[in-house]
Amino acid sequence: MRILIEIPTWLGDAVMATPAIENIVALYPKCELVIFGSFVSTRLFVAHPNVEKIVVDMSKKEGCRYKNLYKLAKSVGKVDLAFSFRRNFTTRFFLFFADASKKFIYKRDGDEVVHQVIRYNDFINRSLNSSFKPEKLKIYINNIESKTAEKPLLGINPGATYGSAKRWYPGEFAKVAMGLAQKYDIVIYGGENEVDISSDIARRLDEAGVHNYENLAGKTSVEELLESISKLDLFITNDSGPMHVAAAFGVPTVSIFGPTKFYETNQWMNDKEMMLRKEMKCSPCMKRACPLEHHKCMKMILADDVLDIVRKNGLF
Repeated sequence: MRILIEIPTWLGDAVMATPAIENIVALYPKCELVIFGSFVSTRLFVAHPNVEKIVVDMSKKEGCRYKNLYKLAKSVGKVDLAFSFRRNFTTRFFLFFADASKKFIYKRDGDEVVHQVIRYNDFINRSLNSSFKPEKLKIYINNIESKTAEKPLLGINPGATYGSAKRWYPGEFAKVAMGLAQKYDIVIYGGENEVDISSDIARRLDEAGVHNYENLAGKTSVEELLESISKLDLFITNDSGPMHVAAAFGVPTVSIFGPTKFYETNQWMNDKEMMLRKEMKCSPCMKRACPLEHHKCMKMILADDVLDIVRKNGLF
């Protein structure tokens, strides 16, 4: 059985699709998977034991996108089943030219409050006429090195690729790091577009005389990020892809929510999650930037709120 899977573009969504993908493998244990998607998301599946081939969607890079998608679809070869966890026109175009006996495209059914993991899993159950329950998030990693830090490790993730509305403030992240620096060594995370935010935090730590930190923003591959997060003893993060990575490894996590639907995208099956949010009439607005320009859903959350919840859970 050879199976093509187009995964979600965003890292967090791709992580949330992993229980559904594991259930495909549970039904076809000897299947060979072809993973298609963005470069970042496909990195999650590099070490997956059933993955035969990874096809990165570079169709936007140059030339005609649809001609590129056609070539990518043909490069996959013959498959028995094809699934897409996306639902836009390019997905339909790509799958139309894929050589698959059966094709299934994700569709969001209903407006009821359902976690995204369940939505993805229901899509697979409907497609395969199965009744699997979604289990824990699953990320495979090769060659995990043993932890060498003398102190427990605290990770802080001030970025959020989706937009500024999801980002808590660097100054507050820095205050939390200062408050926890005696117990924890600190790792600052961030993508290439979040180097300035992370550097701001590093500068504040230096000014406060806190030097037991490492700033990895813009310096890690996705595979290195996964391995690094897997070793953390505590993670403080915005609603983001790394937040879901931490959930996959059961890392104690303070997840900070503002404009997004926390009940659909909070950490899945991580009993060590400590969620922080402020109830607002305007939230969740689901906007990339605050449409009211006050951003109170994030500004009302203070460093003391994070330190209090960490203390209450016996982690400080």
